[in-house]
Amino acid sequence: MKSIIKGNFVNLLTDEIYPAEIEVENGIIKCFRKIEENFSGYILPGFIDSHIHIESSMLTPSRFAEAVVPHGTTAIIADPHEIANIMGIAGIEYMREDSAKTPLQVFFTAPSCVPATNFETSGAILGPKEIEQLMSDDQVVALGEMMNFPGVIGKDPIVLEKIGIAQNHQKPVDGHAPLLSGTELCEYVASGISTDHECTQPNEAVEKKGLGMKIMIREGSSAQNLEDLISVHGEFLVSDDKHPEDLLKGHMDQILKKAVEMGMDPLEALKMVTLNPSKHYNLNCGTLTPGKRADVVLVDDLDDFKVRKVWIGGKLVAEEGKPLFNVDPIPLESTFNVEPLKPSDFEVKSTFKEEKVRVIDVIEDQIITSEAEAILRVVNSNLQSDIKNDILKIAVVERYGHNHIANGFVKGFKLKNGAIASSVAHDSHNIIVVGTDSQQMADATNIIINNNGGLVAVVNGEHYSLKLPIAGLMSTMNASTVSSQLNQLHKVVKSMGSHLKSPFMTLSFMALLVIPKLKISDQGLFDVEKFQFVDVIK
Repeated sequence: MKSIIKGNFVNLLTDEIYPAEIEVENGIIKCFRKIEENFSGYILPGFIDSHIHIESSMLTPSRFAEAVVPHGTTAIIADPHEIANIMGIAGIEYMREDSAKTPLQVFFTAPSCVPATNFETSGAILGPKEIEQLMSDDQVVALGEMMNFPGVIGKDPIVLEKIGIAQNHQKPVDGHAPLLSGTELCEYVASGISTDHECTQPNEAVEKKGLGMKIMIREGSSAQNLEDLISVHGEFLVSDDKHPEDLLKGHMDQILKKAVEMGMDPLEALKMVTLNPSKHYNLNCGTLTPGKRADVVLVDDLDDFKVRKVWIGGKLVAEEGKPLFNVDPIPLESTFNVEPLKPSDFEVKSTFKEEKVRVIDVIEDQIITSEAEAILRVVNSNLQSDIKNDILKIAVVERYGHNHIANGFVKGFKLKNGAIASSVAHDSHNIIVVGTDSQQMADATNIIINNNGGLVAVVNGEHYSLKLPIAGLMSTMNASTVSSQLNQLHKVVKSMGSHLKSPFMTLSFMALLVIPKLKISDQGLFDVEKFQFVDVIK
């Protein structure tokens, strides 16, 4: 099947722009040639997001494709780290099968850190054997972000074996090394790590770039580093995480627009989402040259990057902001193996009249926490919340069949009544719940279980929820519906007294044991700086 695509061709190999027509045959570019015609739009290679976790959008891969393809995204490199911690290779297979039902090209990295730590219960382990299996797949283009940089520096044999497997397959290794510098950074780079997306300041990025690392400038929903790093001239523009309400506004097109608004040359920005990832990950897209897939975007201009049409494999798949394809997300059986909870499961016992306790202290708009302390009353041998002083109960309920529950206290959510719970809890995604009392915490947790995952708010006998039945992470609904339900939940939590902008996101990071200072897993309260468990009661 042959077709012709015409427009002002932006040649990123020569930095020229001229009227041209692209001849496409069977989805592959056969030839392109200059012509003498006048056009109002610009032909670009399809946009590539080189580093994203689809699960963070709370959408299935097919629903994600439905949202981003109309914005010019024709390929992504997804790290399925979140679902892999729950289901292992079976979870990655789900992501592959559901994404295959759409035109979007979805490449994967093999998650390098499953589980993320040994201080929590996860649903799977990906060792060297599993990494070898994944690396043998052409759709897997790299080893996923190596978060265990202490393991790299300390020459952990399992970590080095995983890196070696990627190198044997001649596939790059993505990095994750926030603030790493000096000799330790040199050791990290020497192991074969090729990229980093965790830079937040220019001097950090310049040091890493000077050692040969390729810098991914991240502009996502949570972390936004473009403004601070634009002067560094990185190699990639990436999103890392995009939430459903933001995807309704755009994806890589919005990042390109912001980069140009901040002074980046449009052609440089475009190379960071097309040519550069194509070369680094050896992709069959990203350049409009003979022999490559005809993944093409037509935009109005090189300032706003408003997308008119999108072709993938030579087929028109989106026009004027609307997908020209339908999706039908694949269902998934429940991944929860946990019995219903009772209020007594959320009690911290004491034989005294009062106790001094350690408290997780939330920092607004940060995933780090600090440690506080409080004196709490004991009633009927149970420690009580201090709602007046914002000392609430927090618990993590293990979901994989081992019946672990850990209880503690947290400050910063400011709930006056009720409980909120989530099955999105980085990185092992056990159930995490915060509340003013044990009864409502049990109610919220049991609704999560009955829903096969999601986000829940419970107050005065009423409950509100966003169901995430796909591994407890994703919804089969479209981005608009998910965003609407999430916004409704945020309004409810605000009415309960919380002032946090994203209370469920904040909640999800209370279980992330690799980010300081005080966090909680299903196995107990954890001091990240000491890298050990600590008692709730001091």
